[in-house]
Amino acid sequence: MGVAETAPGRREKRRQETRNRIEEAAYRLFRRQGVEATSIEQICSEADVARRTFYGYYANKHALLGGLGISRLYSQAEPMLVELMSSYPDTYSRLKAMIDYIEARFATFDEVDRQLILLAPSVLAGDAEQQRDIADHALNAFASLFATGQANGDIPRTFSPEILAAMVVGTLNTLATHWAIDSSYPVIDKLEEARELFATAAGCSRD
Repeated sequence: MGVAETAPGRREKRRQETRNRIEEAAYRLFRRQGVEATSIEQICSEADVARRTFYGYYANKHALLGGLGISRLYSQAEPMLVELMSSYPDTYSRLKAMIDYIEARFATFDEVDRQLILLAPSVLAGDAEQQRDIADHALNAFASLFATGQANGDIPRTFSPEILAAMVVGTLNTLATHWAIDSSYPVIDKLEEARELFATAAGCSRD
């Protein structure tokens, strides 16, 4: 009985590991030789997967590009916030560290990342269920941060955790998209403004 119950979880874990291996291999190749010069055959070789395995996850290279954009832009909130919740004692220090974390990521991004971020919405547009799941995961992760702060008494209950989470997710997505469209966009300066916006809107204590 126990084996039967855990088998789907193991299968999903293996699928996610394979997906990650394909995406990481593709990203290395894209940065090394460019998107256009990279073939599916090269990605399969780099990831050590069969071509049929690749097509079990992605219909074509465009879908892979979108998947990578989703991973780099939309799928980082939950693990990031788990780390922040365990490493920092209150909501203000968590929000401050969150912006530091995001700024450090942007410092490593280049032209390939711009392409990936811009492609992600077009891939999501064709999959409403995935779009909803990703949005829910990000919103729920940030809502949990604010709900914890309210429960601990370090932020007031002026706004609901869900509204505060929507403000954070919407702002960060907008800044990332502007940066992807315009290489001169001062995303670090805007993230610094966002740092104060989030703390002020949440009513965080800076003590």
